[in-house]
Amino acid sequence: MSFRSIDPATGETVTTYDAMSADQINDTLNRAVAAQREWAATDFAERAARFHALADRLVEAKDEFATLMSHEMGKLHAQGVAEVEKCAWVCRFYADHAEAFLRPEPVKTEAYRSYVNFRPLGVVLAIMPWNYPFWQVLRFAAPAMMAGNGAVLKHAPNVFGCSLALERTFREAGFPKHLFRSLLVDIPETTAAIHDPRIAAVSITSSVRAGRAVASEAGRALKKCVLELGGSDPYIVLEDADLERAVEVGVIARFQNGGQSCIAAKRFIVVDEVYDAFERKFVEAVGRLRMGDPRNPDTQVGPMARIDLRDELADQVRRSAITGARILVGGEVPAGPGAYYPPTVLTDVEPGMAAWSEELFGPVATLIRVRDEAEALRVANGTEFGLSGAVWTRDLVRGERIAAEGIESGAAFVNTMSKSDPRMPFGGIRHSGYGRELSIHGIREFVNVHSVWVEGPG
Repeated sequence: MSFRSIDPATGETVTTYDAMSADQINDTLNRAVAAQREWAATDFAERAARFHALADRLVEAKDEFATLMSHEMGKLHAQGVAEVEKCAWVCRFYADHAEAFLRPEPVKTEAYRSYVNFRPLGVVLAIMPWNYPFWQVLRFAAPAMMAGNGAVLKHAPNVFGCSLALERTFREAGFPKHLFRSLLVDIPETTAAIHDPRIAAVSITSSVRAGRAVASEAGRALKKCVLELGGSDPYIVLEDADLERAVEVGVIARFQNGGQSCIAAKRFIVVDEVYDAFERKFVEAVGRLRMGDPRNPDTQVGPMARIDLRDELADQVRRSAITGARILVGGEVPAGPGAYYPPTVLTDVEPGMAAWSEELFGPVATLIRVRDEAEALRVANGTEFGLSGAVWTRDLVRGERIAAEGIESGAAFVNTMSKSDPRMPFGGIRHSGYGRELSIHGIREFVNVHSVWVEGPG
């Protein structure tokens, strides 16, 4: 069996990868376990030195890696460079803070000495998607490995080149040779790995369907699992919002990375008082976006990652239009090669439509008119997802109240777009998953929270 990486801008094959044999998988897991045991015996200073070296190497190779991402999944070169730079940030963040995050916590009891210790679990299997092929991996790997764990990466097949590039970069930064390894395998082998006793835990970023399957298998194996799944993030625009800024940021929030982001703004929920003005400005801005080759510096929206994903999105738009949604701009698959889909805006979207109830994972925005703040929150929260959301208002007290108490999600933002930041926990509720990545909360997901109680000799 083999896997093909196809350039979504041209439809041409970039590289073909042979699937790993059973013997190769077995050898990879054996070596990863041995490397992890060696790594767990190192101190935080040694681990931090390696992650600082990794950050340096990432920055040195950022143009190379951005080009690789463009060829494998269609990312704009400039956005690929920014992604690699963000990976260097998360490496340095955990290199500098992991020891404090995992310092033993003393507990006052009647014992001579008692405390909570944080110990690594072992080798963690990471099942990662193609949309941020470097960031999604380092967002998991930096905290997990600074805690003393090893990592085995099952990446999306269309970005196996990115997976191997990361594996090589870990080696170049001086990590134990087999501490971070790639598994070039398909679903059956991934399922077997979840159940393999050499795998201690699982982290997945993917769709709801894949998350359900992995969580089910991890549950059968009684293994810790962190799920970061889909989203249908609300972008609430209230009557006192700065419309110019809300539109400017909103276009970026929706169409960055070709709209292929779990935390992209997907539902623009706008109160009636300013809806018409927002719609006009937003549609004009979206209509000016330049679609084209991701290697061209003038391109603002590249191709989607794969033809099948483009066709699925086009079908969602088609089904929504048939049931009454109006297409304000875009909405037609262009002729020619590549997985292109134009920046698209839908309105008159109502419950029951595909654009209302399904995640639109691509360059399509939905505009929803509501009467007031109360209805805006009902619509925002009327979804099976709960990853993040944003609200726009000049009243910061009001905005913070809505973000902190009104929007039901793992994160909420006021007067800006949703984003991930190493200093803040990242994750969702409901069908957006469970568990957290990043910050102190992320590094404590894959550790044994270990109580130690010491009595005196007599």
